[in-house]
Amino acid sequence: MTSRRIAGKGRFIDSSSKVAFTFDGRRLTGHPGDTLASAVLGAGQVIMGRSFKYHRPRGPVAAGPEEPNALVELGQGNRFEPNQRATTTALFDGLYATSQNRWPSLEYDIGGINAKLARLLPAGFYYKTFMYPREFWKDIYEPFIRKAAGLGKAPTEKDPDTYEHVHYHTDITILGGGVAGLQAALTAASGGARVLLLEQSPHWGGRVMADGGEIDGKPAADWVAATITALEEMDNVTMRLNCMGAGVYDHGYLLGYERLRDDTPSLPGPRHRLWRIRSTRVITATGAIERPLSFAGNDIPGVMLASAVRDYLELYGVAVGRKVVVVTNNDDGYRTAIALKAAYVDVPCVIDARPLGGGPLMREAEAMGIPVERGRAIGKVKGGQYVEGVAICSHDGSGGVFEREIECDAVAMSGGWSPVVHLWSHCGGKLTWDAEQALFRPDAKRPPTGADGEGFVLPAGAADGELLLGDVLGNAHDAGREAAKAVGKTAKVRRRPVAVSVAQAPILPVWMMPARAGYELRSKAWLDYQNDVKVSDVALAAQEGYQSVEHTKRYTTLGMATDQGKLSNINGLAVLSDALGQEIPVTGTTTFRPPYTPISMGAIAGEARGKVFQPVRRTPMHDWHDTHGADWEPVGQWRRPYAYVRRGETVHDAVTREVKNVRQGVGILDASTLGKILVKGPDAGKFLDMMYTNMMSTLAPGKCRYGLMCSENGFLMDDGVVARIDEDTWLCHTTTGGADHIHAHMEEWLQTEWWDWKVWTANLTEQYAQIAVVGPRARTVLEALGGMRLHPQALPFMSWTDGQLAGFDVRVFRISFSGELSFEIAVKAGHGPALWEKILEAGAECGIQPYGTEALHVLRAEKGYIMIGDETDGTVIPQDLGLNWAISKKKDDFIGKRAQERVHMADPDRWKLVGLLAYDDAVLRDGAYAVAEGRNANGQRNVQGRVTSTYYSPTLGRGIAMGLVHDGPNRMGEVLDFPGTDGKLYRAQIVDPVFYDKSGGRLHG
Repeated sequence: MTSRRIAGKGRFIDSSSKVAFTFDGRRLTGHPGDTLASAVLGAGQVIMGRSFKYHRPRGPVAAGPEEPNALVELGQGNRFEPNQRATTTALFDGLYATSQNRWPSLEYDIGGINAKLARLLPAGFYYKTFMYPREFWKDIYEPFIRKAAGLGKAPTEKDPDTYEHVHYHTDITILGGGVAGLQAALTAASGGARVLLLEQSPHWGGRVMADGGEIDGKPAADWVAATITALEEMDNVTMRLNCMGAGVYDHGYLLGYERLRDDTPSLPGPRHRLWRIRSTRVITATGAIERPLSFAGNDIPGVMLASAVRDYLELYGVAVGRKVVVVTNNDDGYRTAIALKAAYVDVPCVIDARPLGGGPLMREAEAMGIPVERGRAIGKVKGGQYVEGVAICSHDGSGGVFEREIECDAVAMSGGWSPVVHLWSHCGGKLTWDAEQALFRPDAKRPPTGADGEGFVLPAGAADGELLLGDVLGNAHDAGREAAKAVGKTAKVRRRPVAVSVAQAPILPVWMMPARAGYELRSKAWLDYQNDVKVSDVALAAQEGYQSVEHTKRYTTLGMATDQGKLSNINGLAVLSDALGQEIPVTGTTTFRPPYTPISMGAIAGEARGKVFQPVRRTPMHDWHDTHGADWEPVGQWRRPYAYVRRGETVHDAVTREVKNVRQGVGILDASTLGKILVKGPDAGKFLDMMYTNMMSTLAPGKCRYGLMCSENGFLMDDGVVARIDEDTWLCHTTTGGADHIHAHMEEWLQTEWWDWKVWTANLTEQYAQIAVVGPRARTVLEALGGMRLHPQALPFMSWTDGQLAGFDVRVFRISFSGELSFEIAVKAGHGPALWEKILEAGAECGIQPYGTEALHVLRAEKGYIMIGDETDGTVIPQDLGLNWAISKKKDDFIGKRAQERVHMADPDRWKLVGLLAYDDAVLRDGAYAVAEGRNANGQRNVQGRVTSTYYSPTLGRGIAMGLVHDGPNRMGEVLDFPGTDGKLYRAQIVDPVFYDKSGGRLHG
């Protein structure tokens, strides 16, 4: 390998020192500031990987995160990481990299035989090949596919690094630190707005750092340096390099992905940081990506984007070849030719598809002695593992006859520019086709809208389709002013920067070279380099009926590589449009999904690993429970006291004592774990009517209502008391284990089905402590605290009120899960322990005692109240539990309603809830089956019911249970047999599930 370094070049590197690294077992050197790709190229190595399908040799085609080819495995042992882009991997001393998807070596890969079989492996071949014979699937097809699937190897050792999350609130977030992002930040921050500026690379300035230019009479790089200094001096500006805007979501929420220690793995601290950002306005100054051109052999190592060739030359001091042919359909390609010639790299010619060629840049190139071939195209690239030359022909032809061949060892191609619209599109921003520039740009008339109905994402610069330096800066300045105004600030920077822009001749849209190339050339012209999708594959998909671009994507795998189609999608949909005989806007684009580029699993997890993968959740009163005999029980992710065991007691004794104390006097329960979801907005009532089986929109403020929630399949998934706070606000209580799930359930329906309803939800479970004071003397205890009147007229059953108890601001709910007089008091979490102590102190004369979850369960079972997860198992509907009264007949629909009308759901033969009184002082086993006469086809006993929950009842002095029994409510008094696992037969009588105080007199107090 021969060094390709160019003396005097390399803005980002320190050429005075060297950095040692290893690539595929070879010890190489680069310079501080290099990327792995620039260092390997500088050492003379062009091939860096193999394609997925055909295992064709691949070199880098780009210089940034859009790179599809140069994917490597980094590190060894517990620092092994596959599929890392060499173009964005910072070089550091000791870096260890290995190429992937090849065997036995990168240069000699046995998988390359696939390329010889390309005609047998066209787009979608797997859908046709692996169907017959069917018996081949298990032992032949599936093992083969599993072995061939994926790129790289999965790590097997534990990651030693740490990762963290940070939550950040700001007025304006600007994504992109090129000149557009810098100018937008300077303008927006000048009026006092809080600005967060993120740049995914290690350097500010974007393309001008390679392309140069003049801004306000000074070199662009000097303007960048001065602007950075000005921003750093502003207290209201936060700037982050190596931090990518990964995704933009509804309500001004976005994610940032910051790489902190990729190039310093030995230092302490988190490796990556995930930013969870709330921003009133977002500016996407994400620039544009150059498009490749499609011609036969455009994947051979050494064929690169013209902009990437400039980047490697100007930023890293690397010439990608000694003789570089430039092929273009726009003026930007000439910048590369001029830069190469100025660095004394031979440029045999510029091949311009436009019959008249370009503008001033073309004339500058010609003045430097660079020949220009107007109206010409590359017919094919010669070479295998590296470029050996190109054959040129007329662009407006079929390529059947090549005019001549030009010897070269690299090709710089420029097919135009595509604005990076991904982040604009993530949360609903629409695009419009700009025919003049041959690109999709953000449609200002259809922006992503926020809660206020206004567009909260603003594009700036090249991301908005402005490609000339002066226009980029002016557009960014306007975006900054508009964003500042939207957050209530007035930008003080009023003057737009003045930049010198070179005039550009119009682009000629080129989707295939030559324009009328036949199948032989189309089958060797590549669109998706990583997945080996060719121009002919897309044409075949159209021929086979895949007219939707989304269907074509999946059939051909176009754009499904790790670069997510950044280089291939526009060319691919243009080829599809041509095959379908329609305009590009009619074909449309595929869906842009976050993250913009892959982020590490470690960053997603943050600190949630090892012991904190699922942290134990503790209520505010946890420490008090722990010092007062709590026998702990896991409930979801929480720890709750099962019972408070005193000296000399068994757990059973403690439960019996606690139940009796509640029934006869007063008990206190920590109910803080119950879910508390705030639902607010003009459409909140309508939304809750769909969430619950019964009506919630008619609930009066200050009142409570028990509600059931079903899945879309009609099965009961949660229950709880809903309180209406005011005209637009409800508070929904859920089960302990269901809080997070139900909140996610609500958000899923809001975001996917009723996205236009004005409803917002917030999970407040951990914001409040909730204390239940229960029993005949509960009111006496609470009124002794002072501050509120709690008599039945002031606070009747199923109502709530705000007030003060013992000097604490509280909300008191008059609800009961025990059948006794009960009050549930919500207080700020930080005040929970103090109020708990006050209640215990006030209740001492009444014999107040804490009780745990088992006593809670016994109390509710005696009263016949169901428990989600006991009486339900994912196959139970409300009608099975006798809860028909909680299903509204006044509303047309709710989630699960139609499912419950299916024949097997409405079948009267279903098992129904009953109570079970055990005989002979026995307590039935949980889950025990009631057997019936006869046996089934497998020789097993027929069953007619099962126990859902079972307890010893201190109140009744015997074993009680609840269960689902076939035709149970019509069989009162019958006795069922329950064979035990101990060989004994247990018997129980079917009774009403309400064992205690059926009239309900006690809970009304």
